[in-house]
Amino acid sequence: MVEQKATNVHWHEGNVTHDHRQQLLGQKGVTLWFTGLSGSGKSTIAVALEKALMERGKLAYRLDGDNIRMGINKNLGFSAEDRTENIRRIGEISKLFVDAGLIVLSSFISPYRSDRLQVRELHEASEFPFIEIFVDCPLAEAESRDPKGLYKKARAGEIKGFTGIDDPYEAPDKPDIHINTAEMTLQEEVDLMINELINRGFLLAYR
Repeated sequence: MVEQKATNVHWHEGNVTHDHRQQLLGQKGVTLWFTGLSGSGKSTIAVALEKALMERGKLAYRLDGDNIRMGINKNLGFSAEDRTENIRRIGEISKLFVDAGLIVLSSFISPYRSDRLQVRELHEASEFPFIEIFVDCPLAEAESRDPKGLYKKARAGEIKGFTGIDDPYEAPDKPDIHINTAEMTLQEEVDLMINELINRGFLLAYR
């Protein structure tokens, strides 16, 4: 865990609670953490799921790898240390959104199990739900899609430390949800996620 450097700081409680915000929104806050190779379909699923939730009157917010790196994490690269800090910060942001009662759709390669475990433990310490979703896609399939042309650049040596090529991806041993994007349509993936959220009680809360 990251060391607390600031001293003489104290958490300031408010009069509006986590439960108050969930009642206002008519849903339960949760982080859905999509992990998988570049090109596996994480962001595509999150975009479609966000729209499907909106159409059901539920409020979700996407946190996407590239988007975050263009703002709050623009000072981080792709070393192992920077990847760990990137995921830690996203975990903290996700937790804040869950506290606000939102359904958080976090789409990050997050290649290291230890980093994902740290985010889970961060949520559990606050008694917030965290669901790890393994967006499973064979490397050959992800590379054939290559929507951003990154695999081509990595194979040509233009990108160093690229996950799946010259940097490891540690797949979840026991993900909460397993999606195989090489065998499912996007609609099937979204339907699966909606059903999971319903069955786990996140969409039927309060209303």
